[in-house]
Amino acid sequence: MYFATLIFIFGTVIGSFLNVVIFRYGNNLKLKSLVGRSSCMSCKKNLSWYELIPVLSFLFQKGKCCSCKSKISWQYAIVELLTGLIFLATFYVVNGKSLSLIQNLQSFQIASLLYLLTIFSILIVITVYDIKHKIIPDGLSFLFAGLAFVTVLINSMISFNWIDLLAGPILATPFAFLWLVSKGEWIGFGDAKLALGIGWFMGLIDGISSVALAFWIGSIFGVSLILLSKLQTLSFVRDNFTIKSEVPFAPFLIIGMLLVFFFNWDVLGLKLFLL
Repeated sequence: MYFATLIFIFGTVIGSFLNVVIFRYGNNLKLKSLVGRSSCMSCKKNLSWYELIPVLSFLFQKGKCCSCKSKISWQYAIVELLTGLIFLATFYVVNGKSLSLIQNLQSFQIASLLYLLTIFSILIVITVYDIKHKIIPDGLSFLFAGLAFVTVLINSMISFNWIDLLAGPILATPFAFLWLVSKGEWIGFGDAKLALGIGWFMGLIDGISSVALAFWIGSIFGVSLILLSKLQTLSFVRDNFTIKSEVPFAPFLIIGMLLVFFFNWDVLGLKLFLL
């Protein structure tokens, strides 16, 4: 459990860094902009070390800046906590579904862990960025797709399968078609590029399960927002939210992918059908 705790803490630290990337991405993002001192978004005061402790600093400061008392976005704590939990869950899977480090990790396990943590970090940035700006940056989509293709290359060294190679384009094609016929009104082309990476990373069957879950979860979420909008029960839900309102779809694709990855859900029973 000691090592698992370290993995979680490491995840929250990385989550803090991902927040920096999310806030600064698109504003001429360069390496220099990522390593500079963090400051308050309102009063611009440089933050002290104790104001940068992931999750805890947000709680101890009650979500406010120590200097100007302006509110701090909940995004900071949520992304830090979420990243820590995803890192912990990834370690659990790579470590043979155990949080206790029974024996030293083999070199291939360490490589697999670092690879997966990198993939999931990119997806966390894509998720939050799409929620905030309703766009998926090409750089992040292509980076994810490129890393996902590594999975295809590794699998091909063991046993080449055309399905693994075509899984990405097969998953991306329906999204690209919907984007083309609707001229971008139904779905964004960024979702097609994201689906390309999901297909290569997950494989065809698990990729289809990921997309199916994404549509189901997205539908439930959309209907819930419409009902809450009509009832006006929550202040953060717009009172004019309708079925035509724009909702970012990348978060649902990524949530669906993570659920299939961690719980091995075959929601359409395709594995049993093919066997």
